[in-house]
Amino acid sequence: MLCYNESGCVVINDMMKEGRKMKIIGIAGCYKRDGITMQMLESVLENVGPENEVEQLYLADHAIYPGSPALEDIVLSLKQADVWILAAPTYWGALSGVMKNFLDCLRQVSLRFDKRGDPHPIEPFRHKHYVLLTNCYAKTWENVVGGTTDTALRTMDKVMTTLGLIKVGEAVQTNTYFLTALPIKKRSELEKLGQKAGISQRKDDETVRRYIELFFIVAGMAFLTMLLQAAVLHILGQTLNFWNNYISFVIIFFILLSLALRFFTVVKHKRK
Repeated sequence: MLCYNESGCVVINDMMKEGRKMKIIGIAGCYKRDGITMQMLESVLENVGPENEVEQLYLADHAIYPGSPALEDIVLSLKQADVWILAAPTYWGALSGVMKNFLDCLRQVSLRFDKRGDPHPIEPFRHKHYVLLTNCYAKTWENVVGGTTDTALRTMDKVMTTLGLIKVGEAVQTNTYFLTALPIKKRSELEKLGQKAGISQRKDDETVRRYIELFFIVAGMAFLTMLLQAAVLHILGQTLNFWNNYISFVIIFFILLSLALRFFTVVKHKRK
């Protein structure tokens, strides 16, 4: 169970602060303390491991605006935390207002802007980890097809990646209009996500991992391109000379690459 103090913050297993491995902060951008958003957040926080220190912020309890004392206190907590868990519902196909307001106010106190106004991450925030949680009234099939929750997730992703944080994972709960408690299957998913967040040690760079992922993506697309190329040339009755080989490979590879880029930039978010 989570116990709240007067400021709206909660620390789980407070007696275990000594010798802790990491500090994990949960940020609730919702309007109901017993709603699905809070249940999702608590399911993750309760499974990050008893050795870790956990702090929870209920944003609606704080007067958050540029320069406010509450914002300064929250920023200090964010600097001290190793993992941030952001939980907010999706309203009208977008991020909830209370979370959006917090992220808007965070902008000026968490980034460095150059002479052209371009944002750059600063050291207290770079290379930390984050988890995203959201939910919506939309039916599961509706979210899978239309991506109702995508905008909310992309908004939080944009802020976190601009700050230099590394993503651990995300979770989505659909069909919440009549829902009063999380389904067992979703609770199990969130428990695993919490366990993963609890062992996500701070990393300085993910370049090697990204290059490895890129290698396998390119290798897979090249293999699929060659298969499709052979099939297309066979159907068209074309001989396999240099130019036929080159032109068909480039066209097919470009189409596959475009689809892959769209998937990883637009459709990669969880939808159920």
